[in-house]
Amino acid sequence: MSKRKGITAQQKKEERKNQYFAVLKNCPTSPRKMRLVVDMIRGVEVNNALDYLKFSPKEASRKVEKLLLSAIANWQQKNEETRIEDANLYVKEVYVDSARILKRLRPAPQGRAHRIRKRSNHVTLFLDSRSAVNETKKE
Repeated sequence: MSKRKGITAQQKKEERKNQYFAVLKNCPTSPRKMRLVVDMIRGVEVNNALDYLKFSPKEASRKVEKLLLSAIANWQQKNEETRIEDANLYVKEVYVDSARILKRLRPAPQGRAHRIRKRSNHVTLFLDSRSAVNETKKE
């Protein structure tokens, strides 16, 4: 078992069972463009976040919208007895990490070449319930 920052893989797996999340990997959009979209929905209730993404003109918002729907489906899978309307779901945490960069060459004047970097990213989205947060604070 490999240890990373004092947490074993088994502990990390157990921790993930109580979290609701979705991951988008190798999305062919630059991380900077994706962060503009992700910053809109961080900390926002799920229904409002879906509205923001649906009516946003940015191309990256379509991919994040699909990711949010996937995270909601993952939440439903773990909580079959609870209705979404009663759960008060919100976007707890979203982050964008840089992924692989495809390097291409573009011809330039006088026999030179300029490098083109086609960036991609990984997006991770966590959901949580406001009622669950309130219950833990009371205890």
